[in-house]
Amino acid sequence: MANQMQGFGMMINKLKKDPKKIVFTEGTDERILEAASRLLASNFLTPILVGNEEAVQNAAEEYGYNIRGAQIIDPDNFDRMEEMVSLLCEIRKSKNMQPDEARKILAHGNYFGTMLVKMGIADALLGGATYSTTDTVRPALQIIKTKPGYNIVSSCFIMVRPSATGEREVLAMGDCAINLKPNEDDLAEIAIGTAECGKIFGIDPKIAFLSYSTLGSGKGEDVDKMRNAAAKAKALRPDLLIEGELQFDAAVSPRVARTKCPGNPVAGYANVFVFPDINAGNIGYKIAQRLGNFDAYGPILLGLNAPINDLSRGCNADEVYSMAIITAALAD
Repeated sequence: MANQMQGFGMMINKLKKDPKKIVFTEGTDERILEAASRLLASNFLTPILVGNEEAVQNAAEEYGYNIRGAQIIDPDNFDRMEEMVSLLCEIRKSKNMQPDEARKILAHGNYFGTMLVKMGIADALLGGATYSTTDTVRPALQIIKTKPGYNIVSSCFIMVRPSATGEREVLAMGDCAINLKPNEDDLAEIAIGTAECGKIFGIDPKIAFLSYSTLGSGKGEDVDKMRNAAAKAKALRPDLLIEGELQFDAAVSPRVARTKCPGNPVAGYANVFVFPDINAGNIGYKIAQRLGNFDAYGPILLGLNAPINDLSRGCNADEVYSMAIITAALAD
């Protein structure tokens, strides 16, 4: 699956030149073990599996996967645990965290794995095969925190399908998984983050802020929000092609765009879509996935100081493998 996607070859080449370590927080999960085995065979990414070493090895043997070369780290038998406890207490000193509380928290793979990234033992983290999105994002927010210039963590999905010319059609959609009701400033940040992520996959961003109105054809608070958010994004990044508000047909159909907004450089050709809220975003990407035959990669978390991504609990090993490559390639 990885080689089917525009941008994957570039990411793999990057990792071959500068191999990374990625921590998986659920080291005994069959899907994680299959993906880890494939990554080890490819020799451009080292998996770190969180869990009891014997349990991880037994699970790999039971499922029939060779994980020789993977690093297995057990929170109950970690030689730098006291250093990790002290660092977590320092990070959470505003909450008056004490060592006993820190040890209890670090018994959980999601927090332990995130601290491995914080300490530089791993370059990136992929979790969520059995954890909820919240259980992956919360430790990241508390420990890794947001990049300078970012105020929120958001997400995007990269959508891929074959086009009529035999090339790959690649789109980016945000935010479909994290922010329930983003405000205008949030939406501007989501747009910029989604566009920058899209570039990694070969997208030359043309950003549409979606609405039920096209450039004033409709009225209402939701229309105003998307128009204002588009204006804020343009002010922040005048180098990007940004338009809004646009109806979806005006954003993607050149014929409709010629009628509704002739001569607009984004309308009719948009490839980065900013949704007004998580309802619209989640519905939108799943319509594209199920009825439009797009493959969906994500959610890819945006705005964090280190690459940490979330899996769907319904994911398969192919998706774990692909998301591991994406996540590691985002590491500096």
